[in-house]
Amino acid sequence: MFGHIHLICFDLDDTLWPCQPVIHAAEAECYAWLHRQAPRLTAKYSQQQLREHRIALGRARPEIAHDMTELRLSSLAILLRAEGYHVEKAHRASDVFRAARNRVTPYAEVIDALQMLRARYTLVSVTNGNSQIEHTPLHASFDHSLSAADVGAAKPDPAIFHAASAHSGVPLEAFLHVGDDPLRDVQAARGLGLSTVWVNRNASDWPAELVPADLEVADISELAEQLMG
Repeated sequence: MFGHIHLICFDLDDTLWPCQPVIHAAEAECYAWLHRQAPRLTAKYSQQQLREHRIALGRARPEIAHDMTELRLSSLAILLRAEGYHVEKAHRASDVFRAARNRVTPYAEVIDALQMLRARYTLVSVTNGNSQIEHTPLHASFDHSLSAADVGAAKPDPAIFHAASAHSGVPLEAFLHVGDDPLRDVQAARGLGLSTVWVNRNASDWPAELVPADLEVADISELAEQLMG
């Protein structure tokens, strides 16, 4: 089925590591820092209200909505300035968040499975998130890593796949894309003619309105067995 594949691109959040625990911990750490460094801000806004402001700003400024770091920074800068703080505090708070955002824990099988796959394929990570792969436990797992912020658009926009092809020199028809999101991963990749794998760790039902992925796996070890066996 996949004899034509030379490159595998992987989504990160909820494909290679659980995302929500990391985000929640990073936001809590950032808010605690703000509570110490900008108490007038946290006296006025709860952590949830900061999140709501950031979401609203993303809707109002779609030109930065794909860049989660810039969006968070801009939102904090607006609110901090309104409370009489220097914008530098927004940059420092963003640094606190990003450091915590990188403290991911890959699923148990991921590092070994990626190492096995990399012996045969070029591996590329493609993410809408703002983790910095070079500061995570997967820093040595990929040949190239790209984010929505790097390419100026978030999946399902095809820009990140075109960028992966340009960086790797591998044509899209030789790609296999692996991800957990039926729309942003599978459907987006299929729209470009890519082969697709759905990572379904929670035994979820596939959306009835979408054409299924070429392959469904429970984890990356199962993918490696299918491709390397």
